[in-house]
Amino acid sequence: MTVDRQATIFVAGHRGMVGSAIVHRLRALGYGNILTADRDQLDLLDQQAVRDFFSAHAISQVYLAAARVGGIHANDTYPADFIYDNLMIQANVIGAAHDHGVQKLLFLGSSCIYPRLAAQPMREDALLTGVLESTNEPYAIAKIAGIKLCESYNRQHDRDYRSVMPTNLYGPGDNFHAQNSHVIPALMRRFHLAKEQGDPQVVVWGSGTPRREFLHVNDMAAASVHVMELPPDVWARQVSPMLSHINVGCGSDVTIHELATLIADVVGYRGDIVFDPNQPDGTPRKLLDVSRLQRLGWQAGIPLKQGLADTYAWYVAHLDDVRAN
Repeated sequence: MTVDRQATIFVAGHRGMVGSAIVHRLRALGYGNILTADRDQLDLLDQQAVRDFFSAHAISQVYLAAARVGGIHANDTYPADFIYDNLMIQANVIGAAHDHGVQKLLFLGSSCIYPRLAAQPMREDALLTGVLESTNEPYAIAKIAGIKLCESYNRQHDRDYRSVMPTNLYGPGDNFHAQNSHVIPALMRRFHLAKEQGDPQVVVWGSGTPRREFLHVNDMAAASVHVMELPPDVWARQVSPMLSHINVGCGSDVTIHELATLIADVVGYRGDIVFDPNQPDGTPRKLLDVSRLQRLGWQAGIPLKQGLADTYAWYVAHLDDVRAN
């Protein structure tokens, strides 16, 4: 299959961490016709606006990276927002893509789709085999619906809509909000402030024993484009009509205690790290089985400590901006 570098590609969510990395990756590979729209230009929650946008542009491919995302606190505090916004964004974009003849689409989900106590590492066929983690169940349900929406268009209309399920992502452009961010930016912000203020200790939520896998966003972008460029017959050999998603991760994990120690070292914080077991841990372990993706010819290339250093350098360089988030 010849890759068309002049295809009109709509990247939904290009201002987000993942979407911006995908745009950068596409441009680096020579794609010359990338379509984006800021929120004031296109509200993805507005079905008619999305349909009008697709009507106005001859779009060939879509990367659906737009989503409402957040950490445990945000998911637990705003469950209605997380399920409603994500369901609507997905339905609007995927539905409009089909109605306007877009044959190729990539949907970005999340590893939280898998059961809380799924066997480790989690294989794609663990989907819908058990109870989800309660703190992010609404978000997970929305992402599962996105997978099934893509599968249903493929089965009924012979579309080529592919789904990738990333592990925990981090990197430049992440959300460093004090309460609504994921674990890496949250810890990075707290260790940085503690260093600046001379605090003798930093308290970290939970016991520190849960294990998590982390993938740099630039690796995620590379994997996403790799998946989209695969010939249909190659892709079809690794998926099935009703199990069509692929895991994206690095294949290894660390404890939250180990992660906190790494971040403190990268930031240069020399105080004590104290864990609060009265706060929720979330899922005990989340490690993805990435053997399918490896068979498709891709594996992660950015080591965690290198990626953390890269992320911290970006955070310090954009300190005024990220504090306003």
